[in-house]
Amino acid sequence: QVQLVESGGGLVQPGGSLRLSCAASSRISVSIYVMAWYRQTPGKQRELVATIRSGGSTNYADSVKGRFTISRDNAKNTVYLQMNSLKPEDTAVYYCNAGLGFFESWGQGTQVTVSS
Repeated sequence: QVQLVESGGGLVQPGGSLRLSCAASSRISVSIYVMAWYRQTPGKQRELVATIRSGGSTNYADSVKGRFTISRDNAKNTVYLQMNSLKPEDTAVYYCNAGLGFFESWGQGTQVTVSS
């Protein structure tokens, strides 16, 4: 059963913006789970980009602070990643992650390409 579905990736020019969405199934409540966005480029380890906890606190990788914003809509059971001032080095497959205790789930990923 697919539990996390990402969308919103695509091709954007440097300096542009994209908003990624992660729709969770009823098995996962984004208001309770620790929700996160990761990204990965070929040959590199998956990198944590941003997290949002049940209480609403957020954390960001230094490389995206001030440019990316993670948020959630509890009614829609969806998490977002607003990405502004995009750089070519932001190019990657972006994955949504949900975790609670020993449970963890990943989405299938969405490609983001920043290029002129």
